[in-house]
Amino acid sequence: MRPASFFCLAASSLSTCSAPTFHLTPRLPSDSGLLRILAVLFTLATTWFFVNTYFNHTGMKSISLRSWLGSGVKPTKKHIVRHKCGNQRPCPSHSFAFRITSGAANVVGPSMCFDNVKVLSSIKNNVGRGLNIALVNGSSGHLLKTAAFDMYSGDVKHLLDFLKAISAGTIVLVASYDDPATKLNDEARKLFAELGSSHATKLGFRDNWVFLGGKGLKNKSPFEQHLKNDKETNKYDGWPELLEMEGCVPKKME
Repeated sequence: MRPASFFCLAASSLSTCSAPTFHLTPRLPSDSGLLRILAVLFTLATTWFFVNTYFNHTGMKSISLRSWLGSGVKPTKKHIVRHKCGNQRPCPSHSFAFRITSGAANVVGPSMCFDNVKVLSSIKNNVGRGLNIALVNGSSGHLLKTAAFDMYSGDVKHLLDFLKAISAGTIVLVASYDDPATKLNDEARKLFAELGSSHATKLGFRDNWVFLGGKGLKNKSPFEQHLKNDKETNKYDGWPELLEMEGCVPKKME
């Protein structure tokens, strides 16, 4: 029997027999399948939001989802070479490495490193307002003495006695802090000049100064920096920015 005749018999109560009509309805996922899809999407969205928010709040840059999941390539670590006193370049075997940092305004004290030994710093509690000086044996590099002299309200006589007692062959490191010059007289300036300084004679109120010289130098020292107190260029309110100097000083040959 033809399909059309089948439908006519099934609908025998109808006065006429018409061709069957088909309605195609798209198949939708079941309720449980839809819930599983929504759960996966929600989990991915929540995880990505957490990661992005965490890295932003910890000061790190946002990362892409691809990089977070892992690209399979591990970053290489750059090897940083550290030389004595943290200097950028190594020193020859016949010399000593040094680094001198002046004070910052009247807040942060100066520091000195010599042959990879911190000889003067606020942590060692051996710094003070004015001129901070360290004496080092020019042959062995051993620290001999440190002292701080208040050049704002102190007695310059103590500084003069200290400078006059320095023996030949001694390396002298100097760093200013706050004010290095109010009580600095001509005699003291001359003694620093004899140690190789070119700027001690013009050192002024609240100037910054770092210097490395030596007792018995015949020429001016190449290791010296001086920054004037100038309200037009000062980095701090009433003080110039700090100075930092590093280098290699030759050993004294016996």
